[in-house]
Amino acid sequence: MIKRLVTTICVGALLGTAAHARPNPEVLEIGAAMPSFELPGIDGKTYSQDDFADARVLAILFTCNHCPASVAASDRIEQIHQDYKDRGVALVAVNPNHPDSLRPDELGFSPYNDSFEEMAPFAADLEWTFPYLYDGETQEFARACGTQATPHVFVFDADRKLRYTGRMDDGGRNRGPVEKSYIRDAIDALLEGGEVADPVTRAIGCSTKWHHLAENVAADQKRWEALPVTLEDLDEELAKKIRANESGNVRFINFWATTCGACIVEFPDLVETYRRFQNRNVDFVSITLDPEDRRAAALRFLENQHSSVSPRTKASLEREGRTTGNYIWTGGNPDDLAEAIDPEWTGAMPHTIIVAPGGEILWRFTGKVDPFELRRQLLSALEKH
Repeated sequence: MIKRLVTTICVGALLGTAAHARPNPEVLEIGAAMPSFELPGIDGKTYSQDDFADARVLAILFTCNHCPASVAASDRIEQIHQDYKDRGVALVAVNPNHPDSLRPDELGFSPYNDSFEEMAPFAADLEWTFPYLYDGETQEFARACGTQATPHVFVFDADRKLRYTGRMDDGGRNRGPVEKSYIRDAIDALLEGGEVADPVTRAIGCSTKWHHLAENVAADQKRWEALPVTLEDLDEELAKKIRANESGNVRFINFWATTCGACIVEFPDLVETYRRFQNRNVDFVSITLDPEDRRAAALRFLENQHSSVSPRTKASLEREGRTTGNYIWTGGNPDDLAEAIDPEWTGAMPHTIIVAPGGEILWRFTGKVDPFELRRQLLSALEKH
């Protein structure tokens, strides 16, 4: 039997070292009593173990909003709930992560971070119908269980003794059906009054984001803020090149100006979105329509927003002969800019488009963009390209 579980960290190597020297809590042993909990749910209720006292089997599933393995398993989680809810089985999902402990580049597989506020829209998108609880504030229940990753399953019997812990199934990051479901096998065995054949497996997924990992996030922020910010001229020829998008990346382009209030308000979300997707072949091009005499003001704004080029996408820019993601239109008539990049643009700002490798416009929006919708559209584009 595996006595101590390990996990595979997904979506990029963590950059700090000091925080990672701290050990994870030990996984609850088979046969141990379920730790008590009192946690808020996305439905506005507070739940404890007493709310599930009548269940013959209680399955606690630690999962989250951001992890690609958790997102891929989301439909299978709901199906388990539907298949067993009338058979005396309660399935409860718990988010153990603290949102401050996630770097932006760990968030490129979902529109959402792991905050409590973003759990409800995440679950609504997935049409989840089981309780989804938040433990990210104190992480006491997660530590008591010893959750190592998301998803990580703990199945308790009628006496609330642990009978299975580990991964949900062998689906990994695949969204479809699976051949082997450990959680189903465990539940079936307990409902039949038998023993669980494989009581312990490794939970393979994104490591639990303990609060102390915020140290690494702060260090990553300092590194980002130290990157140079540049603003270069854009003429019609270069604009056509940017639209042709021979970088191999999915590209989102934003037209803005320092005198446009909505542009100023939305810009931090654009930079944040780029940082989230920097590991996933996504780049960002900002084009200001400010006149030449406002070049300095535009550059100051970009510097304040830390609108830099990630080292992880720098090589793709160099393949196009470019060195920046920020441009000021110096090509004269702005109609030429529109014809070069998006002929359907009316001139209203802000205006954002997503361009596939090879130049096809996949999505466009005029006005202050909803960052969650932008990220959904980028995820959709990445699935296709």
